[in-house]
Amino acid sequence: MKNETLAPVVISSNDLLAQWQGHRSLTRRVIEAFPEDKLFSYSVGGMRPFSELALEMIHMAVPSVAGIITGEWKTFGESEAEEKPTTKAELLKLWDESTEKLNELFPQIKIERFQEVEKAFGQYEGTNHSLIFYCIDNEIHHRGQGYVYLRSLGIEPPFFWERQ
Repeated sequence: MKNETLAPVVISSNDLLAQWQGHRSLTRRVIEAFPEDKLFSYSVGGMRPFSELALEMIHMAVPSVAGIITGEWKTFGESEAEEKPTTKAELLKLWDESTEKLNELFPQIKIERFQEVEKAFGQYEGTNHSLIFYCIDNEIHHRGQGYVYLRSLGIEPPFFWERQ
């Protein structure tokens, strides 16, 4: 085993998790802002309903961190819940469970694992830290779609800078 010195970092693992969880907090408020009858059915321009976008975020988060920890990757969607939620309360429950699981698992990522290159879900090759950034970027992208939906419904979305 080589004794290597890791390069200095700009952001700590704890700060990266806090950044991600700040985005998740905001996305949760976007879910809450949707009327129950629109969350699962409303779309604009052929895009998926926001409930499906939120489920994609849920199905990326914990499986990505678990894969980074173990180096074992399931096929994307393999770890998804058997049943899709049909109410806002059920979707928020899944969101909250995923959030807690992230808080539990993320600190288990060994620092050297962030730099290692893997093929996540058997299809996305890159460093593990780039996969985490992808998860965050994907969430921001889909949350932006949610903002468009809310505005088209006449609902003011939460301020994007309020991520506590």
